[in-house]
Amino acid sequence: MAEFDFLSNDPLRIVVLAGGESSEREISLQSGATVTEALKERGHNVIQIDPASEDLTAYDWNDCDVVFIALHGPYGEDGEVQRLLEERGVPYTGSDSCASQLAFSKSAAKERFLLSGVDTPAYVLIHETDDASAIHQKASSIGYPLVVKPDAQGSSLGVTIVRSPEDLPQALARCFHYDSFGLMEQAIEGTEWTVGIADGQPLPLIQIEAEREFYDYDAKYVDDNTQFHFEFELDSPIIGQIEQLALASFDALGITGIARADIRLDRFGKAWVLEVNTIPGFTSHSLIPMAARRLGIELGELFEKTVRGAMQMSYLRRQN
Repeated sequence: MAEFDFLSNDPLRIVVLAGGESSEREISLQSGATVTEALKERGHNVIQIDPASEDLTAYDWNDCDVVFIALHGPYGEDGEVQRLLEERGVPYTGSDSCASQLAFSKSAAKERFLLSGVDTPAYVLIHETDDASAIHQKASSIGYPLVVKPDAQGSSLGVTIVRSPEDLPQALARCFHYDSFGLMEQAIEGTEWTVGIADGQPLPLIQIEAEREFYDYDAKYVDDNTQFHFEFELDSPIIGQIEQLALASFDALGITGIARADIRLDRFGKAWVLEVNTIPGFTSHSLIPMAARRLGIELGELFEKTVRGAMQMSYLRRQN
């Protein structure tokens, strides 16, 4: 890669990583296909690689200027593939390996939020080997309703809102199907919001209105009745609170590139950050592309800015 390629308009040699072996494989393949097509339309030389069928440790990266990571879940968002690319000196999109690893563990991210003064719901960490009575005691300390979720999983897989102790065992079984560690978290009754960022630029705030109990996997990818609002009846200070909370959560975790913060606004008008997604969906129906289009930024332009920004970031890191 030439040192200043990121400043030119020359076509780039781009590898898009998508697929993998996580529970979010199908969504990742959709994201990857969208990214690949959009970048090809911008005139770049793009190939899409699936780590489930290609050994990335043996891949020849010499013909690659930059990697666009569209992998969701483990070996995508957890810092592992980022670490491999860092070791080989290959520029890539998104946050670095440390920030990715931190954000992918919900409990680790929440601890960083708490240390940084970022408002996030109270929680306790649990393990599949924990005694049932101990888990029930921890649940009582949080109070009902509460949310049970895997510690390291995306797309709301394994997430359940639990309103009574009788419903807890089934929620735990769903959680531990995806991860040996889980969280029991205070449920924030209110409205659902998301704020994206693209290379340091905040994207328009979106309110999510799902007909389901919360913005779960089906509401994200199956239910056509889920609504997304860019205009809302909220006082400006509350809108500002949500946006500032999102930016504070990105700063707390050291997030770069494209990312998204998921936030709940309670009935008292207080905002709480739930988590940060370092590799959100990139399909044409995903939230980040939706927010970018609100600013008049089409997918190809968004993704090209992202890869050139990744190359510039890699160059600056090498200079330091």
